[in-house]
Amino acid sequence: MAVELVEDGQVDLAGELARLKEEHRDLDSAIDALERNVAGDQLQIQRLKKRKLTLRDRISYLEDQITPDIIA
Repeated sequence: MAVELVEDGQVDLAGELARLKEEHRDLDSAIDALERNVAGDQLQIQRLKKRKLTLRDRISYLEDQITPDIIA
C-alpha cells in the first residue's frame, strides 16, 4: 500500500514536472516574440521573465523530489 502511494506520488510529480517544462518553453517563445517586436511591451516581458524564473525554481524543486540525494 505504501509503495503504491509513493509510486502514485512520483507519477503526479512527473506529470506536473512535464507540464511546468512545457509552460517554461512556451514562455521562452513568447518572450522571444515580444523582444523581436520593435514596440515590445517591456513590462510584459519583465513579467514573463519573472514567471519563467518562478517556473524554473519549481522545476528544480520537483526534480529534486523525484531524484533523491544519494549520500556516499
